[in-house]
Amino acid sequence: MTSGPALSGDQLRAALDALTDGVQPAPDAYQRVRREWRRRERRRRRIVATLMAVLFVCADAVGLWALNQADDRPHVIFNDPAPSQRQAPAIDTP
Repeated sequence: MTSGPALSGDQLRAALDALTDGVQPAPDAYQRVRREWRRRERRRRRIVATLMAVLFVCADAVGLWALNQADDRPHVIFNDPAPSQRQAPAIDTP
């Protein structure tokens, strides 16, 4: 005697086999799906390229704006006094 799940699996398999026997794929199904996939891939690449360009332009604009906001005066990095220039004594040779 067979158990319940095994019998249900066999019935399901038989039902799906009967269903697939009645399905006939279109002759150009592969080409149609491939064209659709390639169209979506081109669209995705176009969108990514556009977003990259917009991001680049925005980063440049923010950088230029930040540079434009800087003072024209030279910025002081160190407050130490400038080192004095000393000349070495000249050595006289006879």
